[in-house]
Amino acid sequence: MEFKWLYTFITAAETGNFRKTAELLYISQPSVTVHIKQLENDIGVLLFHREGKKVKLTEEGKRYLDHAKELIALYENGLEDMASFSQGFSSKLILAISPLIADTILPFVLKRYLNQHPETEIEVKIIESEQIEQAVLNEEVDIGLSCLPTANPDLICDLLYTDRVMFVCAHDGRDLESAPPLDEKEILESQYLLTHNHPGYWGALTKSIKTRYPGVRMMRVSQVHITKRFIVEGLGVSFLPASTVRRELLEGRLLEVDCPSIPLPEANTYALRKYDHRKQREFLSFVAGHRI
Repeated sequence: MEFKWLYTFITAAETGNFRKTAELLYISQPSVTVHIKQLENDIGVLLFHREGKKVKLTEEGKRYLDHAKELIALYENGLEDMASFSQGFSSKLILAISPLIADTILPFVLKRYLNQHPETEIEVKIIESEQIEQAVLNEEVDIGLSCLPTANPDLICDLLYTDRVMFVCAHDGRDLESAPPLDEKEILESQYLLTHNHPGYWGALTKSIKTRYPGVRMMRVSQVHITKRFIVEGLGVSFLPASTVRRELLEGRLLEVDCPSIPLPEANTYALRKYDHRKQREFLSFVAGHRI
């Protein structure tokens, strides 16, 4: 059996068309037919029924498709592992990181870690916090850095950071020393409040705000980097973790608004993992030593 037969089979199963398969794999259509015939002869079953220009998997073909994908995955993982080893890597960590956490100084922390641990290969997958738990459970990643904790008894959940949440608005261009202080009530009643950019605290916070300011206009914006851009452009205001707006505050693009009448929540960062391996503990200890 040749792996190119498996690639052809999987692609044909997904497209249902030998011509399209040939185009995607940059081979001739007769080559597709030959690959399928050779694979059928090798495993002893018919994989496709022809229906005009289209092909459909037989019952045996459907059953074998999962095995073919597993074989290809094992083959590609082996190639990847050998490539890593030849580049000097002796260990690898696959991380799932929520978009919000990735928008902090985490890239700087990862760079420092890699400088100190050049033997470790890091792979990063950006996944929403709601999906990180399942990715760790399925062993698709080694560690998940999430805004949400887990109560799953099969996972280890560590609180890495607690971040204060602040009320921010766009810089109004006025001199901070001579301008009157920003007024919480005026801002909330005149601007859109951009909400639900963090999965951990907006439920309770929106209730508190609505109780105090029932007329406030809210707009859901699920991504922090989009929320910040909207604020800078004057589209609204929001309550964001301090770590995600550090740069914008230093550069003067955003301003913090004193918010005495609304109890502000905290934004937490959690590390989720399935196994208590030494390499994972070392990595988390390093990350926890830096304020994200």
